[in-house]
Formats: sequence, structure tokens, C-alpha cells
Amino acid sequence: MGRPLERAWSRVWAGRNRYLTGAVCLAICVFMVMPIVLSVLTSLKTRGEAAAIPPTYLPHELSLDNYARLWSYQAGLPTYLGNSFITAFLTIALTLALTIPAAYALARFPIPGKEAIFVFLLLALIIPYQALLTPIFLMFASLPVKLTNTLVGLAILHTVIQLPFSLYIMRNSFEAVPRELEEAALTDGGSSFQILRSIYIPAVMPAIVTVTLFAFVTSWNEFLGALVLLNRASSFTLPLILATARSETSLGGTDWGMLQAGITIAMIPCIGIYLLLQKYYVSGFTQGALK
Repeated sequence: MGRPLERAWSRVWAGRNRYLTGAVCLAICVFMVMPIVLSVLTSLKTRGEAAAIPPTYLPHELSLDNYARLWSYQAGLPTYLGNSFITAFLTIALTLALTIPAAYALARFPIPGKEAIFVFLLLALIIPYQALLTPIFLMFASLPVKLTNTLVGLAILHTVIQLPFSLYIMRNSFEAVPRELEEAALTDGGSSFQILRSIYIPAVMPAIVTVTLFAFVTSWNEFLGALVLLNRASSFTLPLILATARSETSLGGTDWGMLQAGITIAMIPCIGIYLLLQKYYVSGFTQGALK
């Protein structure tokens, strides 16, 4: 009698644990999603209701006036979206162009002291990039072709921020590829470049997608570097113009409706690219984090 009773109790507790786990996960999801939902709802309120005290959670009247004001704010929303996209795509291109050959060399070539070189490159992770903004700005300003106040200079800064983490992911992913594939290609007379292009890049595509995703999100959301390097309104990225919109209104206060409209628009590319590349992101992050 005792053993069947124990099995019954174990099934009961197992069921309770599943329900408890599901409830905890649901609570976390609600906690994470609620700010996004409230931001979207606020962006659909009228200007007066968005600034009302006490605030209302559901809009009494749906309005797209906040998006209309944001569209024509200063140089116009398309300009700032274009600047952000250009900077993000340049960051992705520079990051991949630098990390793929560097990680391939550190993973596959017999370079003397390559582990020490790899650790040295990773040391940049412990240095906050904010501490380097002043010398980077002075260096960019002293170049014959000034990189301050340009999207190219901002993309270079974002690439510097992203490089150590991307190198870590890519190098471990290259090391996870079986060496038998490389040996077979060498036997067939393939060069190092041909092996990289035909074997390694397809094999580490999930890691490349992961690096692409992180580079895009980093560049899209970065604020302080853009604030330091850019001072012309027409070259501002979306985070900068949102900060400007928060402090510049005709009434002297924050236009919360327009600000939340901008935040809603800024979230869409990051959420969209993550949902599209989620499968590759999970496998690539796991592959790059574990040898």
C-alpha cells in the first residue's frame, strides 16, 4: 500500500510543480511585456490624455496625432530612421569583416601565443567604452578626414564596442567545426580562403547571425557615443532625437505621447529582427559560448 501511495503523491507534486513553473513563467512574461504594452497604448492617446495626472492606462480615444507630430519633428522621422539603419548596417558589415578572418585565424592557424592574443583582445570587455569616448573623439577630430559628426565615425565606434564579444563567439564557433572537414579540403587542394568560404562560413552561419543580431541591437540602441560624436541635428540617430524630444516642447514639458510613439517605433526593428532570426540566434549563441 505504501509504494502506490508514494507514486500517487509524486505524480500530484509533479503536476503542482508544472503548474507552479508555468505560473512563474507567465508572471515574468507579464512583467516584461507590460512596459511595451503601456508604451504602445500611451502612443495612441491624445496629447492631453498622455500627459494627464493621474495617468490613464487605456486610451479613452485612439489617436495617431503623436505619430504625425513625430514624423515631422525637426528634420523628420525618416531622416533619423535612415541614419540609424545606415549606422547599424555599417556596424554589422565592419564587425563581420573584422571578426570572421580574425576568429578563423585564431581558431585554425598555428599562431605563436594565440591564446594570449585572444585573452588580450577580450580584455576590452572589462573596460567601459564610456571611459574611452573622450580620447576617441579627440582622435577622430584630429584625423585629416574628420570622423566626428559622421555616421561612418559612429559606426566605427559601435564596431569597437561590439568587437570583443563578437570575436569570442566567432572564434569558439570556428573551433567547434570538425577538423576532418578542413583536412579533406586541404587534401583536395583547397586554399585557406576557399576553405573559409566553402566550409567554415556555412558551418558557423548561426554564429554569424548571432553576431549580426547583437551588432544591430547595440548600434540601434546606443546613445552616449552618438551624443558625443554627433552635433548636427540632420545626422542624429533615433535615440538622440528621442532624448531631444523629451526636453524640447513648446509648453516647456515633456510631450509624453510623441515620446512613446518614438519608443514604439524604435522597438519594432529590434523585436522584428529577433523574431526572424530567433532559431539561428539560440543555436549560434550556444555554439559560440561552448567549445
